[in-house]
Amino acid sequence: MSQTPVLITTTGPDKPGVSSVLFAVLTRHGVEVLDVEQVVIRGQLVLGVLAGVDSDPEALQEAAEQAMATVGMQVEVRIGAAIGSEPFAPGQRDSSHVLVVLGRPVTARAFAEVARGLAGLNVNIDAIRSVADYPVTGLELRVSVSADSSDAVRADAELRSTVVDLAARVGLDIAVERAGLSRRAKRLVVFDVDSTLVQGEVIEMLAAYAGVEPKVREITDAAMRGELNFTESLERRVELLAGLPESVLGEVADSLELMPGARTTVRTLKRLGFHCGVVSGGFTSIIEKLVDDLGLDFAAANELEVVDGKLTGRVLGDVVDRAGKATALRRFADEYGIPLAQCVAVGDGANDIDMLAAAGMGVAFNAKPALREVADTALSHPYLDAVLFVLGVTRGEVEAADAADGHPLSRP
Repeated sequence: MSQTPVLITTTGPDKPGVSSVLFAVLTRHGVEVLDVEQVVIRGQLVLGVLAGVDSDPEALQEAAEQAMATVGMQVEVRIGAAIGSEPFAPGQRDSSHVLVVLGRPVTARAFAEVARGLAGLNVNIDAIRSVADYPVTGLELRVSVSADSSDAVRADAELRSTVVDLAARVGLDIAVERAGLSRRAKRLVVFDVDSTLVQGEVIEMLAAYAGVEPKVREITDAAMRGELNFTESLERRVELLAGLPESVLGEVADSLELMPGARTTVRTLKRLGFHCGVVSGGFTSIIEKLVDDLGLDFAAANELEVVDGKLTGRVLGDVVDRAGKATALRRFADEYGIPLAQCVAVGDGANDIDMLAAAGMGVAFNAKPALREVADTALSHPYLDAVLFVLGVTRGEVEAADAADGHPLSRP
């Protein structure tokens, strides 16, 4: 005998015992539990149970209404056809993609535009949860591309294209990833250093000591826009540093300011078992202290030549340029036995293009247009911990783990 589906939705103030009261009723009626979902928003509980009933669903409805009244909860019961026309089978719908929407703030108008854009593609929003309320608001949407799509690759491309347009139009960051095991399988994260893991450009800090900052910044900007070969730009900038005392390298290293959220991000990733490191077009002598301070697992950068305690204006060995960054990522992934598909690369400039393209997920962080165009997702707020939210880690999980380890709360 076929079962009648009954959807019971109860709402009201969150309190102990609500679930046990409802499931006691379900037990007495011998139902099969087909699906359950519960969420608490600012102390308000929404609990939904889809049950399969062999007989007399109206009796179950009456019993559920009476029981939930005893604990001060409102309840809505829908039976059979009232639930909807789509037939139900346990586990029948698995979301095809996950979208992470980030903003400061996320306005109702902007989110409505996102929902409207997805609806225009016949993409269903299966579930929404909050992943962050600080330093940005983050919402994770599990969505399903239309099941009747005959071309999954084309549907995926249309979704990503639409999301890019939506993000630009409504002023939100929206990351898109396919749902499934691959999303939770990331194991290695590599960061660029300048304007990504730390604030500012290290070579410009060195240039300030040498009195050539405007000239260096002009070359840097051209390189970051992709208008100048990185190797050539690096050599031209380093030439301007000739004669600078080696002691300046230590002073600059001591003055580095981490990007907001950087320490929290690395600490959390390491806690989760990620291998974390840096691949930089900057200089080893500057980032060594950063590597030690954050407990990073690996690093690749350029080596400045020093003779008689002064910079010669030359770089030793092969330059870690655009291609060199991708090569370094591949080398570190190979050393740890991690497929590139399980690697994440985060950067901000044109010289990060190959590295982000090689990684399973490339994140453009406050990036130049040339990098944003090729990245899997772009973040436009200066908080590095937004990377955690894109990876599915919530602010609540971060703070709970920090509290357990005795770290202070990472917000004002």
